Amino acid sequence: MSTNEQFLESSAPEEVSRPAISSPLGSMWALFLGVFAMMLGNGLQGTALGVRATTEAFAVTVIGLIQAAYYLGFLVGSKFTVRALRKVGHIRVFAALASLASTSFVLPALFVNPAVWFVMRLITGFCLAGLYVVVESWLNDQTKPENRGRTLSLYMVVTMAGVTGGQFLLNVADPGGFELFVIASVLVSVALVPMALSEASAPRLPAESKLTFGELMSIVPTGLITMFFAGAAAGAIFAFGPVYGASIGMSTAQISLFMAAALVGSVALQIPIGSVSDKLPRRAVMLTCAAVAVGASVFGTSTSVGNDALVAMFVLGASSFPLYSLAIAYTNDWISDEQRVGASGILVMVNGVGAVSGPLLVSWFVARVGNSGFFWLLALAHLILAVYLVIRSIIKDPVSIEDQSPYQPYPARSSAMATSIGRRRIPIPKPKNITKPKGAVRSKGDAKSTDVDDHPRRRSTDK
Repeated sequence: MSTNEQFLESSAPEEVSRPAISSPLGSMWALFLGVFAMMLGNGLQGTALGVRATTEAFAVTVIGLIQAAYYLGFLVGSKFTVRALRKVGHIRVFAALASLASTSFVLPALFVNPAVWFVMRLITGFCLAGLYVVVESWLNDQTKPENRGRTLSLYMVVTMAGVTGGQFLLNVADPGGFELFVIASVLVSVALVPMALSEASAPRLPAESKLTFGELMSIVPTGLITMFFAGAAAGAIFAFGPVYGASIGMSTAQISLFMAAALVGSVALQIPIGSVSDKLPRRAVMLTCAAVAVGASVFGTSTSVGNDALVAMFVLGASSFPLYSLAIAYTNDWISDEQRVGASGILVMVNGVGAVSGPLLVSWFVARVGNSGFFWLLALAHLILAVYLVIRSIIKDPVSIEDQSPYQPYPARSSAMATSIGRRRIPIPKPKNITKPKGAVRSKGDAKSTDVDDHPRRRSTDK
């Protein structure tokens, strides 16, 4: 073999995958370490940017546009990255995106201009979405089926812990300077080191699904509606929580605690809420979460600087953020295992659209009713969702509890690839010799027909 042939062979993307590991921490410690560093930087930069925009006296609506740009970039980045991975491989894509994200983190400190910040946030969202896809595809490929639940739970905890830790890094330096932006940039760059040295080989990407938005909407509209409002609420909290804190006179330390309270609430109660949703009708659990979020938001309108504000954010995070995972689980209750890959992509897209709308809507509210508009918008969003869920509960029977799919906890922001981590690779067998009665009429409910013909686990009970 010639020298050129040896070089080409060594530089070709690796096709052979290593055996799945038996422990979530096994050889994936590098992936989790990289994720933690990446989330530290992302959590710090998002909060620091909101505080800095307030001190620079940017208009509220301008801040809304800047923060919405992150979610717009996130929406586009997921699609682009999957195509790039198929062409050049995971390590190269991760390195390129991490380098570009690092640059977008530090430039806002050098150019204090709304237009520059908008573009940088757009690039940041684009890159972070791609980094999520890379990490989650690695986790999906390297985990054995029996460990998928533990791996996903650990991924959720590491991700949310990183974002929470980023809030406290806000106290390291003055948000009005450049130091915090440099620290965030360095953290994202450092995240590349354990990833590049990881023993995990290039994973196989799942096949693309042909499920369309219209098809999924006709099967389970409740899952999509819930996902939209979950995205709008999360987008508003992450984008405008720091702005709200700075506007009412919170100190840097208080803003850190204010934002961290919502994240801690999410991590503390997401798994207990999921466990309850496996034992009770899931739609009722979603309705309860939405109603509690309404109460927490209304309570938040009467708070200011102090412990009351922390309580409001803790309860809000504990009740609102789990709606993301509940929407995924609820959707899985109504679709077949073969449809879940396509459904997850659509759900994440809808969540992204909601996340883009959140900062825009909350900035409009704040501009018209004052700082309390932050909590009033969150109260309204969850109230609309709660009313919708009540209506659905009246006109549509739920899936029986024994037919509900197991709940899996997800971070408040993830790519469609994350849903594959918790999905079993063994397809659910389809019953034989079952035909649909002639003249059956499809309904507009949560299933394509009232006999739930598209749910393999329930076809045998259809007669």
